[in-house]
Amino acid sequence: MLTSAASTALIVHAHPEPDSFSSAQSVAAAQALGEAGYTVDVLDLYAEGWAPVLDRHEFPSAEQPFKPQAEQMRAVKNGTLDATVASHLDRVLVADLLVLSFPMWWFSMPAVLKGWVDRVFVMGGVFGGDHGLFDQAALHGKRAVLLLTTGGPSESFQSDGAFGSMTDFLFHIHRGMLEFVGYDVLDPVITYGPAHLAQRDRANALDAVRESFALIAAEPQPAAR
Repeated sequence: MLTSAASTALIVHAHPEPDSFSSAQSVAAAQALGEAGYTVDVLDLYAEGWAPVLDRHEFPSAEQPFKPQAEQMRAVKNGTLDATVASHLDRVLVADLLVLSFPMWWFSMPAVLKGWVDRVFVMGGVFGGDHGLFDQAALHGKRAVLLLTTGGPSESFQSDGAFGSMTDFLFHIHRGMLEFVGYDVLDPVITYGPAHLAQRDRANALDAVRESFALIAAEPQPAAR
């Protein structure tokens, strides 16, 4: 089933090794979405040398004391957002589907990806200001999904496993970052412990990623407000 030609996916990938399994997953997801009719935009944070730190240097006329969200609001209103941040924000706003692709580090996302969220999910641009929160935020009616790898096996991420429930680890991303700005969050696509898999099993895991994203592409978009 092909999607509308207007459907766009933004894959934001965060792994420092182009030959990693995480990077291969990102490529597999892009291929599946493209084959389903999506226009796919890939943003590789490490390849682009993304600077993750949100600080006052981004706002040359920042007031004292420095309040990052207030300065984001002012920059959105005045059209003075950092040019790279503004470009990334435009790519977020146009995408029907956001894919955050990363290896799980310390039970969360890599710092470069968290820093991307800090700088690009600007107050006044995706929430706050003329926008509300959750179903009143700017990205309501769009979908988001996490595409990740882990170091440990799936049984370790059960509620009775050695680490605890994966749902608990992802809550701050699902609820606190994605749903907060309006996204309809889909079930994550996860390959557990790819470093410990045989080559055939790694190939099968990539096939499973492709199948997952083909199914995502076939699902209807949520209703926009």
